[in-house]
Amino acid sequence: MPTTQPDLSQINTFIFDVDGVLTDGLLYAFADGEQVRAFNIKDGFAIKHAIRQGYRVAIISGKNEPGVRRRLEQLDIEDIFLGIEDKVETLENYLYMQGVSAATAVYMGDDMPDLEAMQLCGIAACPADAAEDVRAVSAFVTTRGGGKGAVRELIETTMKLQDTW
Repeated sequence: MPTTQPDLSQINTFIFDVDGVLTDGLLYAFADGEQVRAFNIKDGFAIKHAIRQGYRVAIISGKNEPGVRRRLEQLDIEDIFLGIEDKVETLENYLYMQGVSAATAVYMGDDMPDLEAMQLCGIAACPADAAEDVRAVSAFVTTRGGGKGAVRELIETTMKLQDTW
């Protein structure tokens, strides 16, 4: 794992996975089939603040749950890609369509389905409790776990560095 902080000065786009990044990775499955996740309110504040300051925020997740979409929409996220099997293709298309250079994007993931997409961005990031292989390739490893303020830590660190917090 890296011991120095990467250069976040050019970051203008944050890309996040959901389970294990915006949530702690726990999934509560009820008898009626509903699946519930818990989101961290401080992560939500940071996302909304970043968007208000002109940063792009995108979500790329393998799961597709209506409750997750509603929560992400409440955070004013417009670029929501759920039920994605090929995160690399989705990421490449997103960057191209938005005119975003991969060098100015940071991708935070937590497990193997995120690994290849993370490495396409200027900075790969992960929560402290990410899978070992993901931590090994991440230039920014938070001190907090997924769903416990990891997203806030990345956004706040970046924005404070850029004097936009």
